Amino acid sequence: MGRCASLSEGPVLRSVLYFAFVVPVLISCGGGGGGGGSSNTISGGNNNTNNNTDGWIPGVFLPASTYQSMCASPVPGSGDFQGTVTDENNFLRPYSNDTYLWYDEIVDRDPALFSTPIYFELLKSDEQTPSGNFKDKFHFTIPTDEWNALSQAGESIGYGAQFAILHGAPPNRLVVVAYTEPNTPATAAGVVLARGEQILTIDGENVDNSNNVDALNAGFFPATAGESHTFEVRDLNGTDRTFTMQSAVITSTPVQNVLPIATASGKVGYLLFNDHIATAEGGLFDAVTDLVAAGITDLVVDVRYNGGGFLAIASELAYMIAGDVRTAGRTFEEIKFNDKHPDIDPVTDNFLEPIPFFSQSLGFDPSLDPETQLPTLDLPRVYVLTGSGTCSASESIMNSLHGVGVEVIQIGSTTCGKPYGFYPTDNCGTTYFTIQFQGVNDMGFGDYSDGFSPENTANNPGTSVPGCSVGDDFSHALGDPAEARLAAALSHRVGGGCPAASGLSAPALSLRSQLPVDDMVVPKTAWQQNRIMRR
Repeated sequence: MGRCASLSEGPVLRSVLYFAFVVPVLISCGGGGGGGGSSNTISGGNNNTNNNTDGWIPGVFLPASTYQSMCASPVPGSGDFQGTVTDENNFLRPYSNDTYLWYDEIVDRDPALFSTPIYFELLKSDEQTPSGNFKDKFHFTIPTDEWNALSQAGESIGYGAQFAILHGAPPNRLVVVAYTEPNTPATAAGVVLARGEQILTIDGENVDNSNNVDALNAGFFPATAGESHTFEVRDLNGTDRTFTMQSAVITSTPVQNVLPIATASGKVGYLLFNDHIATAEGGLFDAVTDLVAAGITDLVVDVRYNGGGFLAIASELAYMIAGDVRTAGRTFEEIKFNDKHPDIDPVTDNFLEPIPFFSQSLGFDPSLDPETQLPTLDLPRVYVLTGSGTCSASESIMNSLHGVGVEVIQIGSTTCGKPYGFYPTDNCGTTYFTIQFQGVNDMGFGDYSDGFSPENTANNPGTSVPGCSVGDDFSHALGDPAEARLAAALSHRVGGGCPAASGLSAPALSLRSQLPVDDMVVPKTAWQQNRIMRR
């Protein structure tokens, strides 16, 4: 993902800030809400050149459509009109008041007094969950062109390596490779990054103790394709090597490492599912088709790094796991808006109806014809490998399957806790994401704002789920039966119980001495950590 987007988007902002000491809460990327120039930066005051209140009356809201597409910097060819930063804020103000799930917790402020990035950040709740976390951790924006590229085609700028920040502040900052995308600079000859390899330096900056935040972010999160950065890495065997990688447009492969694992008690299917992007529809179809043909009797779905994405794709996978009998006529998820909209979807104006378990493809992936019948495994239980980056649409899979009686066994650590979602809303070159609904399963349950936790988790912070607390294991490849979380699942299914709880262990200071580990950050774009509805 491009560096600018990583720094500007909610959850990812917190990831990248582990490389920083004092950084403003909001950093704009341009191309969006603030309208360019000083309006896109934080200056602590009124960044709008139109220094008037534009008729602002507290508690009085004109329709958002009054100000839609009135932009300080109209996007060429988009049909935008010339407007001001205040106009952009005046669009966001009533839109949030009408559709935000906790609209009555927004403090109504004069839209003429703030740049658009700051104003949007203020249009949310500051209430906290029982554990002390902010209820709304997922309010963010992304440039519309980046949103379109990543959500539809899985394209972003990078190397094809997903990094994990195990310890974020110097000294002893530790960054390793979590996984890689095939056919990318990270897997090219002369590089071949592998899971668990530690990044020692970037462009001569020591990752362990450097205070040069800009250089580290520039290296880890290149802003454009074609940038060259020099990496020194340490292999799992302790050997250090140095090479140069050039950033590129990366096309994600969201479904990887699909395989049947032969055991004495039957074949166990495994699949790594990293993102609910459009191309995942075809990847999941192929994966389940292959696992059905292999005759598996159990399934392990690895979503430890899957923050979410399109909710409908989660519904398709849940159907393919559970099958027709368990899902026919049942609700995958019912979405509930604020009390202004008990019956009508405020975004689409359609009557609210429960989301079913989709049994046919929906046309997300052009490689798969719409309305193709999906394959099914018809399983009464499923093992789900989770981490702190398991979010939103991935949590919906767990919750929805439990809602129709499928036994869900969680192996890993507490998920992020996001039973909420939204519709992407474009205006003036920026796509806005503000929480608009909560999802509940067929049994009416959706209260897991502190996540799902395996039942033996120490000081269990989330909703308890049968399973085992197991830290992430960077000493083995994903899909290796010896990898700690997969090994625990394979043992549990034959009555082996759980290993000693480790899913909330302290961040590692030494990769080899403290594996397995958790409490880490795996930086992804903010939209990939959410529950997204299509209009």
